[in-house]
Amino acid sequence: MRVPFEILRDEFYRVLASVGFADERAMLCARLFAENQRDGVYSHGLNRFPGFVAGLKSKQINFQAQPEKIESFGALERWDGKMGVGLVNAYVCMQRATELAEAHGIGCVGLSNTNHWMRGGAYALQAAEAGYIGICWTNTTRLMPPWGSAEKKIGNNPMAIAVPRKEGHILLDMAMSQYSNGKLEVLQLQGKALPLPGGYDTKGELTVDPGDILDSKRALPIGYWKGSGLALVLDTMASIISGGQATHEIGKQNSEYAVSQVYIAINATGLMGQAILDETVAAIIDDFHTAAPLDENESVRYPGEGMLKTRQESLEKGVLVDETQWQALLEMH
Repeated sequence: MRVPFEILRDEFYRVLASVGFADERAMLCARLFAENQRDGVYSHGLNRFPGFVAGLKSKQINFQAQPEKIESFGALERWDGKMGVGLVNAYVCMQRATELAEAHGIGCVGLSNTNHWMRGGAYALQAAEAGYIGICWTNTTRLMPPWGSAEKKIGNNPMAIAVPRKEGHILLDMAMSQYSNGKLEVLQLQGKALPLPGGYDTKGELTVDPGDILDSKRALPIGYWKGSGLALVLDTMASIISGGQATHEIGKQNSEYAVSQVYIAINATGLMGQAILDETVAAIIDDFHTAAPLDENESVRYPGEGMLKTRQESLEKGVLVDETQWQALLEMH
């Protein structure tokens, strides 16, 4: 079924207000959850909202906390998230990164002691909407074994990169596992198999069954050893830049919190001007679109192109929601 975007956003806000979170930051969270669902990121819309509300109620997420700058060095700053709302902390830090980029050409903010940001692409897009290249990533608890091991040691450490484009921003939003945990949960709920193997079952065999991968807790790193190495490097950089916890420390806790993140904004127009930037990006995408698809019924899409199509459909026809999840939202209070 489909519901209008505004109604979905307002229902999210109604539930947040019912637990005492009722200011402009709550409306920001409601909008971000609704935009995730609108853009087809179903793993971090209705699917994750009940858990987010449970975190607010249990006080694991302190919705009264405000992120605070604790150190600065030129275009680089460190902020403490104070265990506040991950979505709000992320939005504030990317906004700050764009301000630093306006002054220095590039801005980088390391954020410690924060909570789950839901969809990393939202903050890269935030930078792109303001005219900047946006890059951000987060570390996580232990979710994958490194290549060559069956023991969980590394996070899937999602990363997002957005490049501004008039016709629709380029957005690469990906975890270091072949499929994110959220995607596995959604496909399991839908009773669908993965299009390609995404991890191992409890017998150590590669599988396309999302439930088997969630049970074994052995997700497959992207690019095998390359994804494993990239996950380790992103975790290390996040901990160094933010001064916060690394995956091995987060993994000793009873749940995932106090993670470390990095937000980077690049003022590309300051280097080349808006016209040349637009021309450069357009030429790259135009050439990309000339690639002949293997399947004549499909097109070769740049990162974010499918999302833009889903967004347009959502705005024209209403946002696609799972009927059971929608009914659960209506009953939340």
